[in-house]
Amino acid sequence: MAAPATKRTNNNSLEVVRTDPFVELEHMARQLSNAWGPWRHLFAPLVIEGFTPLADIEETDDAFVVEVELPGVKKDEVSIEVSGRRLSVRGERKERDRAGVLRHHERIVGSFCYEVLLPDEIDADKIDASLVEGVLTITAPKTKGARAKKIELH
Repeated sequence: MAAPATKRTNNNSLEVVRTDPFVELEHMARQLSNAWGPWRHLFAPLVIEGFTPLADIEETDDAFVVEVELPGVKKDEVSIEVSGRRLSVRGERKERDRAGVLRHHERIVGSFCYEVLLPDEIDADKIDASLVEGVLTITAPKTKGARAKKIELH
């Protein structure tokens, strides 16, 4: 999608020019990356590095089921923590060894963090987690007081 813009011509009149904002953003990102290059290590402690993986949260009557996409991540590279209603998943996706020349690179590597504040209290002692085919599934049972109750009308 192009956004309209104007520029002055040689005869001092205005001319409408179409620009692509995504091209402009890509250009700015490239300039920032080039400018930070030699000094990146100085600013690293001030910048949160890494990425947030995609996730789905499903609520059933008895539990919350959180599914986090972590392709290429091994079980020993993931840690899960619970504090009250806050669920945190942290880890690292490592760059794999390559034999040839990498011509195109889009997958994000490095540290990741996914945090969510669940709407109800959970039973931290009964949380179950499994990592199968790149999807981390965490089942966090609700406490008895947080479970839904059906009320019959008389």
